[in-house]
Amino acid sequence: MSVVKAVPVASFIILALVWLESRHLPLFIAALMAFPVVYRNVLEGIRGTSRELLEMARVFRIPLSRRLRGVDLPQVLPYFRAAADTALGLSWKAGTAAEVIGLCSGTIGERLYTAKVYFQTADLFAWTAVIVLLSVLFEGLFLRGVDALTERWCA
Repeated sequence: MSVVKAVPVASFIILALVWLESRHLPLFIAALMAFPVVYRNVLEGIRGTSRELLEMARVFRIPLSRRLRGVDLPQVLPYFRAAADTALGLSWKAGTAAEVIGLCSGTIGERLYTAKVYFQTADLFAWTAVIVLLSVLFEGLFLRGVDALTERWCA
């Protein structure tokens, strides 16, 4: 995990271009950048699961499906939500960088690159604002969904 965190995003993008078509690049890079954050947080949530609750579930022979819903998920979902909050912003940045470097046609990254090449500062700011708005919108929707899931499964 520390290797993924230490290598610059641009290096991953350029290396991934060797194996992937540019149209697949943004999603791959976004997932690659988000994975360590989500993995580490969820692992901490699993490690933080109450031993007493797990022991109680074992003693009372609670089925795995009920234990997952009643013990494991309530312990892990707050960690997942915190990870998602961080990883989503990171994914937008990395995905957009992949679009710019990979010159993915028909993307916002391509528009950013074009604005840079032709010194169209107004366009550069406009596309940046679009990225920020989309990021805030999708992050809010995703986190609202995670919150609803948390309320439904952990209530």
